[in-house]
Amino acid sequence: MVQLPGAGFLFKPRELPEPGSGGAVALAAALTHAQIASPPAAPLIEQLERRRTALLSTIATYDWAPDLAEDIGSQRWFRGLGTMLGLTLAALAFWPDFSAQAAPPAMPVDAAARDEFRSQMIQPLALGGDSGHRMGPTAAVVPLAAAPERALVQLTATLVQGDSFARMLQRAGVGAADAERVAQLVGQTVQPGQIAPGTQVDITLGRRGDGAAARPLERLSFRARFDLELAIARNGGALVVTPRPIHVDTTPLRIRGTVGGSLYRSARAAGAPIEAIQQYLHAVDQHLSLDTAIEPGDTFDLVVDYKRSASGEAQVGELLYAGIERAGRPKAQLLRWGSEGQFFEASGMGAQRTGLLMPVVGRVTSNFGARRHPILGYTRMHAGVDFAAPTGTPIYAVGDAVVSYSGWRGGNGNYVRLEHGGGFGTGYSHMSRIAVASGMRVRAGQVIGYVGSTGLSTGPHLHYELYRNGQKVNPLSVRFTVSTQVDAKELAAFKARLASLKSVQPGAALVSLAPRQAAVAGPEREIARLD
Repeated sequence: MVQLPGAGFLFKPRELPEPGSGGAVALAAALTHAQIASPPAAPLIEQLERRRTALLSTIATYDWAPDLAEDIGSQRWFRGLGTMLGLTLAALAFWPDFSAQAAPPAMPVDAAARDEFRSQMIQPLALGGDSGHRMGPTAAVVPLAAAPERALVQLTATLVQGDSFARMLQRAGVGAADAERVAQLVGQTVQPGQIAPGTQVDITLGRRGDGAAARPLERLSFRARFDLELAIARNGGALVVTPRPIHVDTTPLRIRGTVGGSLYRSARAAGAPIEAIQQYLHAVDQHLSLDTAIEPGDTFDLVVDYKRSASGEAQVGELLYAGIERAGRPKAQLLRWGSEGQFFEASGMGAQRTGLLMPVVGRVTSNFGARRHPILGYTRMHAGVDFAAPTGTPIYAVGDAVVSYSGWRGGNGNYVRLEHGGGFGTGYSHMSRIAVASGMRVRAGQVIGYVGSTGLSTGPHLHYELYRNGQKVNPLSVRFTVSTQVDAKELAAFKARLASLKSVQPGAALVSLAPRQAAVAGPEREIARLD
């Protein structure tokens, strides 16, 4: 209750009586202003303390992080999930980044100190190589009119296909006069065609007197042939060529070994060059089937033209001999002979055979005459003889002949026609693969193809036909006389060449030609002299 000056009471409690009534009891119940503004403090502090104690007790006993493996789906489980998500978001909110923080230098670095540091560093050439101290020019510094040239320039040029020696030298920087002179000197020593494309030439150019003129040629050297190196040098103002022969051994390389799971891998393991193995497989494939005629345990034998120089280089040439042995007996002996470089079987060279010659190793399944065709279903003339044999079996020419047709021929499939002369011809049908081409000359016993089942055929076999004056006759009714047309001198030379190659020791050409250095005796020990 507040009493204003010159006025009565502004507020009155409902318990107070009206003035003039109530007497002393009403006055005793009145509260002063101090009592209203300052309530008792002790009960309020005690109440707040009780609330704080209760709150701490509640926090201490509250299950903030329940086990999420228990009571899945309950209210308590979701409360724990919310706690985990809240903590995760709080951790991500205060997660530090990984940006680089620039640290202040340990000491202030001015321009002079930076140059001092750079003088002790290794700078990359991409920055211009500008490390180190720089000195300002003084009156003693005179700029050069031109930078001095190198006294000698050494470089390497390569002779490419279709290029000339002179043009190659001019592209390398040799003057036109020197290039023409070098080309003349080289042409006087070796034929221009003997220098193989890709030959590298080492060139040394000298100092030029005039800045606009080409540098003079001081010397050059290159390998003109496998057995010759040429060196050209300036002597008394003129260019002089000096041939340097290289010792070369031409002993053929002979490799022998046992066939394993793969003929190619076995030859490689025995040390045969890749070029020689490729030629060997091609030569053998023309006379034997690589799939059926060669078995593990056979012995392969090859001789290849081989050159090795005293400087350490080796050069593999043509295959000279290809052989296959089984149980110590030759199964194939193929020798390269003649100007055309063909391979001939040694056992058939100069031999003569008379009788019924079979073009394939197999059994007769259908003779010459009328028969019911197994595919067409009606009876017609069978103008040949069928030989059953596995696919890939070699088919041989029954005599020397010229291939008049080679290719696909309707129901005959892959077909080869040979003309033997004297009105006789032979035909070979249903091949899986043809080994000859039209116009080729073949020898008796040469492989012309392999057994297959192409065209009108029910299985792998050879249909063999014989023509006499254009008419088909029974192949089993004609007896051939086959002889290799070789005179006595050529036959003797052939056998001598074969014996010479087979006498080469395997691996003899792999021995190095480099001279062996004599063992140098060590210094004699002082204690040894006392003895």
